[in-house]
Amino acid sequence: MIRDGVSVSIVLAAAFVASIGIVFIFGCFSHKKGIESFYVNSEDEIKIPVVELITTPARTHIGEAGDVLSTEFSSKFNSTELLTKRENNKLEHVLASSRAAILKAASIKNKSIIFRNNALLSRQIYRNPYAFYRSYVEMERRFKVYVYEEGESPLVHDGPCKDIYTSEGRFIHEMEQGNNGFRTRNPEAAHVYFMPFSVTWMVKYLYHPNTHNVIPLKEFASDYVRIISRKHPFWNKTQGADHFMLSCHDWGPVTSQGNAFLYNTSIRVLCNANSSEGFNPKKDVSLPEIYLYGGEVPSKLLHPPPFNSSRPHLAFFAGGVHGPIRPILLQHWKGRDSDIRIYERLPETLDYYYFMLQSRFCLCPSGYEVASPRIVEAIYAECIPVILSEHYVLPFSDVLRWEAFSIQVDVSKIARLKEILLAVSQAEYLRLKEGLRAVRRHFVLNKPAQRFDVFHMILHSVWLRRLDLRVW
Repeated sequence: MIRDGVSVSIVLAAAFVASIGIVFIFGCFSHKKGIESFYVNSEDEIKIPVVELITTPARTHIGEAGDVLSTEFSSKFNSTELLTKRENNKLEHVLASSRAAILKAASIKNKSIIFRNNALLSRQIYRNPYAFYRSYVEMERRFKVYVYEEGESPLVHDGPCKDIYTSEGRFIHEMEQGNNGFRTRNPEAAHVYFMPFSVTWMVKYLYHPNTHNVIPLKEFASDYVRIISRKHPFWNKTQGADHFMLSCHDWGPVTSQGNAFLYNTSIRVLCNANSSEGFNPKKDVSLPEIYLYGGEVPSKLLHPPPFNSSRPHLAFFAGGVHGPIRPILLQHWKGRDSDIRIYERLPETLDYYYFMLQSRFCLCPSGYEVASPRIVEAIYAECIPVILSEHYVLPFSDVLRWEAFSIQVDVSKIARLKEILLAVSQAEYLRLKEGLRAVRRHFVLNKPAQRFDVFHMILHSVWLRRLDLRVW
């Protein structure tokens, strides 16, 4: 009897110790900073979150884009049933392994990293080159995307490929038709789910011009979510948190309002990345706006002038006067200074790309919405982008240091534009230009897609947000 009592006591004691261990382990992975914190400051203590989604307000200042995922998060999922259902999810264990590998890489203190092809990733350009490279490799090895097959072309499974919304159509086509290795036909094996509708084509086919009635767009998005949520179990399991949509049209954000969870919970990949209008950089992704006339990069931008060649113009801009910022720019500088070439409409006798290639700085003011294709064009032309915007979360800013290859000027300082640009030393100018050359590949649309190009960088941004989403 005593022996049996001792055995029972030992078992109870062991169970107690085990429960304490479980509580300790769970506690270690609770209420921590996001996976993105290593891109912001790898020397801080880096901890892995067990949060499911972020609910803190979106940042509202362009300079804060770099630490969009570095603050403490809180969960949007409090369902015990959901936690139980996914407790043994193999996908989550795979993601945990990736998190651990990225954390380990983030602790490396060297100033740079050299890859096999001798391409150099510097801390001057990347927030943490080791963490980025490790994360990118983990994405290539593991990341799987399920593309919903519901819907018919052209509103779904298609998109524009030869205009200002090129990045929308090209991503949809590459995801659907490309041999990139990320798409899975097995939804149970997917980490995220892509809803391949095109807001641009919705506007073309559903919107009645000059009515300002966007209800048909919202209704289409709402109907699409309703269809996939009734036909498949995946949306309802996470309230859409592991789903993403992509749009380069200005009305992408308002279209997503057709479903509350699509707007507030899902990952929205948007060109119109305005943090003052609901864009939340902790869960949403800023999409580069790329204007490809005829579907290809203009031949003049394929081979910019030699690195040390002279550029006679200090700054250049030509474009329509719309939105709140451009009128201020033209008021102060149109026709007032020969060093700063400002045009409302470029005369037909002058060439737009010639001026970009012959200017040291290319002015990129927002129009009606925050994004501008001039930023990517300036990168191609190796003309330092001067970003004149408010509340714009720049693409890939959770990985890239935009201050290493661009200049951001507050709208209130437009009157001092020449003074600001002349204050950039020759050494600093060359450093910025080197930065443009280093990041160019991240903003190029290749067909087929190539490593580190814009398609892969978009997916990597989605991958990072999925790493911060634990559906346990």
